[in-house]
Amino acid sequence: IWDDLAVWCRVHQILFVGRILMQILLPVLDDVKSLRALVNPDISKIRNIGIMAHIDENNMLFIHHGLPVFTDFMAQERERGITIQSAAVTFDWKSHRINLIDTPGHVDFTLEVERALRVLDGAVAVFDASAGVEAQTLTVWRQAEKHHVPCVCFLNKMDKPAANFSIESIRQKLKVNPVLLQIPVGSGKGFTGVVDLLTNQRLIWKQSSMGDDGRVFESKPLDQSDEPELLQEAHEARTALIEQVAELDDEFAEILLTDFIDNFDAVPSTKLQDAVRRVTLARKGVPVLCGSSLRNKGVQPLLDAITAYLPAPNERHHDVVRWYKDDLCALAFKVLHDKQRGPLVFLRIYSGTLKPQTAVHNINRNSTERMSRLLVPFADQHVEIPSMTAGNIALTVGLKQTVTGDTIVSSKASAAAAARRAQNDRGTEKKGGENAGVVLSGVEVPDPVFFCTIEPPTMAKQADLENALNCLQREDPSLKVRVDPDSGQTILCGMGELHIEIIHDRIRREYGIETHLGPLQVAYRETILHNSSTTDMLDRTVGERRHVVAVELSVSPVDPSSPGASCELAFTEELGMQLSKEMKDAVENGVYSSYLQGPVLGYPLQGVSTLIQSVNMEPGTSPAMVSACVSRCMLKALKQAGGQILEPVMSLEVTVGEEHLSSVLGDLAQRRGTIRDIQSRHNNKVLLATMPLAEMMGYSTILRTLTSGNATFSLELDTYEAMNPQDQNTLIKRMAGLS
Repeated sequence: IWDDLAVWCRVHQILFVGRILMQILLPVLDDVKSLRALVNPDISKIRNIGIMAHIDENNMLFIHHGLPVFTDFMAQERERGITIQSAAVTFDWKSHRINLIDTPGHVDFTLEVERALRVLDGAVAVFDASAGVEAQTLTVWRQAEKHHVPCVCFLNKMDKPAANFSIESIRQKLKVNPVLLQIPVGSGKGFTGVVDLLTNQRLIWKQSSMGDDGRVFESKPLDQSDEPELLQEAHEARTALIEQVAELDDEFAEILLTDFIDNFDAVPSTKLQDAVRRVTLARKGVPVLCGSSLRNKGVQPLLDAITAYLPAPNERHHDVVRWYKDDLCALAFKVLHDKQRGPLVFLRIYSGTLKPQTAVHNINRNSTERMSRLLVPFADQHVEIPSMTAGNIALTVGLKQTVTGDTIVSSKASAAAAARRAQNDRGTEKKGGENAGVVLSGVEVPDPVFFCTIEPPTMAKQADLENALNCLQREDPSLKVRVDPDSGQTILCGMGELHIEIIHDRIRREYGIETHLGPLQVAYRETILHNSSTTDMLDRTVGERRHVVAVELSVSPVDPSSPGASCELAFTEELGMQLSKEMKDAVENGVYSSYLQGPVLGYPLQGVSTLIQSVNMEPGTSPAMVSACVSRCMLKALKQAGGQILEPVMSLEVTVGEEHLSSVLGDLAQRRGTIRDIQSRHNNKVLLATMPLAEMMGYSTILRTLTSGNATFSLELDTYEAMNPQDQNTLIKRMAGLS
């Protein structure tokens, strides 16, 4: 039946890598314990890990007691064969509790990866052995590095004809030290297993029948009866492994020089494994394993590597654990809406114990809520439990105000006590409020790149649509909704075509509303061209109170090309000392509100620096009048400085057969694309290019037509570039026509 399922999935372009983790719960049943049997394991036995991969490399199927369970449980995920939302699943493997989060690989859902990595202790990076490190894999890897997450690499699809067991791509593109722990036995269709270089064991998966699920494999030591070439390759690879680990770990080097300098073969596997673990946790090297998750070959050793090399929660050294001690401290990293149970909030518990039917305090919202139920998440199935301890990931019911990034503690008093301990540790005065420093950092939400109008079928459905959008925004912080002040239309802002398409589809399926979307538009930015200085004065009487304020400021352009480039604000040193905090806040409000609308088409500004040179006011002038005067002065300065439209430019990677290369190149040229490089990958060509996002609309359909479906592409936001005058004038005329 699994062969039939695999064929069906390939027909529908669903590639299971995480059958990696199909084996995750296809382990020998003796090794898998019931979730109820081990509610709160020792923290040293917990592994919070994520799967990171390129677009279609991380769709996973799990088996639990013989029943199939997808981590891709949304209808849209199963139809498209991609992961859209990060899904949490909990299971046991050889006395260890593994909390696994399957993360999306598509660029439109980068935030899902970001918030998953925020709470993970380790990650498995999955690579197609025939393709190596691909574009989106590189993006996700950078996110893991930002959070200092130790990783293990898995070279998947070793049974593909084009599979190439090479770690050079990992070394060169990821700039890390790959530590090879296995070598493959055979390749392509002849791939039958691996040699474990630590133990010198040969692990072979013999397919005894078409329905063989890979659960059973044979393990035996290498001996003289094995092929001479394999013995020689394994000996050389193990020697290289020992030498590499000795270079990366001083403790192992000392053991090697003291006891085994004349005979590397005598190095015990336990000593080598301990050293590889230290190297991994210190992020000096990355263990590399291989296999074929579709046939479950190499998956059991991967699970062993997860428990052996990736850290337990108490090895990550979070300061909040020390400050909160035994009091509860948890981070809300995801919110889902259930029709029956209401908001479901995923929490990573850093300290203390979480229990149902208790009140908890939300530091960010300064509110107290009662949690009614506590669950262990198993994709879209949940097991109710009586308590959950530190290090675990839990699913809660009843937290109606909590959103992604909020810090949950047991009480205000515990947060205050933790704040005092933090201040004592740092030896500093209280800054930024009572709970400064004891709030867990949330998730950075990127700015949307696409937007469109959304309308209900009738005005009677407007309230239902607003409720649906509120729920979806709470689940997905990268989704932005605003109302156009001129037309009154609702504007939907998202991270890409697919993102908005999925939101539209979910509103129809989950909330029963047939909405209409307007034309998809690119979220451009604006900047200024020149320096400009100006003054303005406001003199207004409201009732019996007279408000008089005069402002002098200057604006200047700074490099706006980076996607994260911000606008800056500064005061002259003398003025900064003179103004009260209230008036400083008023000036800042006036400046930052002006940054929201540029002088050309009203797009948000990027790469503008403002210097406030003077603010003079009569006694009794209100902060609101100061903000109004600053806004008016900013508007004058921005218009004088001259505006420039910035368009998002994407980094594009297209993999295509040589017979379709010229067609794809011609299409890229028509779309204002710039070819950076053309590389060879087996029988295909890989085009590396940049292209304005505006030209990417509908590109997947066009590429499929040009290549008869025999091409793939991936993209990520690269930079913002100034539009040339001709394109800018065309855009201005088009926007004038739309309005």
